[in-house]
Amino acid sequence: MDDSTAVTRVDVAIVGAGPIGLCFANALSRQGVSAMLIDRQPRSAMMNPDSDGREIALTRSSQQILDKLDVWSRVEPAERARMRGAKVFDGQSLFAMQIAPDASKDEPLGCLVPNRVIRRAAYAALQTTIPQASAPGPGEILWRDEQEIAHFQTGDTAVDLVLDSGERIHASLLVAADSRFSTTRRAMGIPVHSYQHGQHMLVCRMHHDEPHDQTAWEWFGHGQTLALLPVDTHCSSVVLTLSPADMEKQLALSVEAFDADITQRFGGRLGAMRRAVEPHRYPLVSVYAERFVGPRQALIGDAAVGMHPVTAHGFNLGLEGLSRLADLIGDARAQGEDIASSSLLRRYQREQRLATAPLFAATLAIVGLYTDDRTPARLLRKAVLRAGEAAWPVKRLIAGHLMRSSN
Repeated sequence: MDDSTAVTRVDVAIVGAGPIGLCFANALSRQGVSAMLIDRQPRSAMMNPDSDGREIALTRSSQQILDKLDVWSRVEPAERARMRGAKVFDGQSLFAMQIAPDASKDEPLGCLVPNRVIRRAAYAALQTTIPQASAPGPGEILWRDEQEIAHFQTGDTAVDLVLDSGERIHASLLVAADSRFSTTRRAMGIPVHSYQHGQHMLVCRMHHDEPHDQTAWEWFGHGQTLALLPVDTHCSSVVLTLSPADMEKQLALSVEAFDADITQRFGGRLGAMRRAVEPHRYPLVSVYAERFVGPRQALIGDAAVGMHPVTAHGFNLGLEGLSRLADLIGDARAQGEDIASSSLLRRYQREQRLATAPLFAATLAIVGLYTDDRTPARLLRKAVLRAGEAAWPVKRLIAGHLMRSSN
């Protein structure tokens, strides 16, 4: 590096200004730790993000974390869809395993919020942390939008980065929060276990004639997986999983044919269904990093663990992880210790693995069982649903994870 070039110094450099990166910067700011957010998107895209069709199921713990970060108060009540329970169906059977059917209005199973709403609220909550000077003070956040890291070098006491613009950054810690396809993670040399599920997911809000009683559905059928997430009394977010070839055919349908097809796929249980917005399509890939940390490096959010959406816990695990890392960094700063010491990073990795590995493995097992259309698998999953309905500890475990508080 050219020593004559001016250097910008921050405590933590964060790559990725999605909701996880934004909330992590927010959490650091509240610990008196300065940070820089680096993202290839323009700030306008973060301030008013486009709809991506995704609805995020938030646990109580996640809502509490967002509340501490002054994000939850910026989510309008009309954008919060309470979920009283969940049902799991298999095939054409009318039997369903029910989870937390007694959840009340005041004590719901969870809450559904559009991803774009969370992103917008997380961005707005950070605006008071922007410094007036070029050098950030304690707890202040710098932005570098429409930028990427050209290269970086890790030393004993810091990470030196160079952006595409030529700007040099000197940080104690480099954190990757740039999605499950993270280029920063790859540059760190951290391998991942990647699972290509061979399917694509379609998400689309649909109006329907019959009410859903604020209950989410997970429906495993022959050659498809369906989910229904309650938005309003007669509106839901529909999630349809198909093979890439079948998804092409689905998206080629006219609006009228699309509506009739989705109505038929749900067996007419909600009456006629009508598309409210344009559908969005995503390939299904799960990833689990072999390491969550490196020398003065850490992974958070999907860069560390990219969950299959079937259990709807990806964002919740990401929030818990960033909160865990921010607390460790804050404690180290308060005690005058290195905020990126190997012992601190090892502790974060250990705790985050304990929190994510069992659920990640269980999710893969569920996906494997419920997307296998061979006769033995179909018989097994019917038995599993029946056993799960009879074994109240199983349902209590699932509902407890959704409804638990951060305490």
